Amino acid sequence: MALSKRLAQVGRECVACGTCVKVCPRTAIRVASGVTARVDGALCVGCGRCAKVCPADVIDMVERGAGA
Repeated sequence: MALSKRLAQVGRECVACGTCVKVCPRTAIRVASGVTARVDGALCVGCGRCAKVCPADVIDMVERGAGA
């Protein structure tokens, strides 16, 4: 998969459930210190799967370079 113009961005309200980690095709998301999910922009392909399954609805797809 090639990188897209979009990138996942996780909000501060993340509950670190790990659901997003399970669906990411490139392992671009990891739960850091059991507190919040973090996105590796170099690996994120912008597919949006994580945003669709987030039970807390705190993952947004943003344009690369737009505060991400």
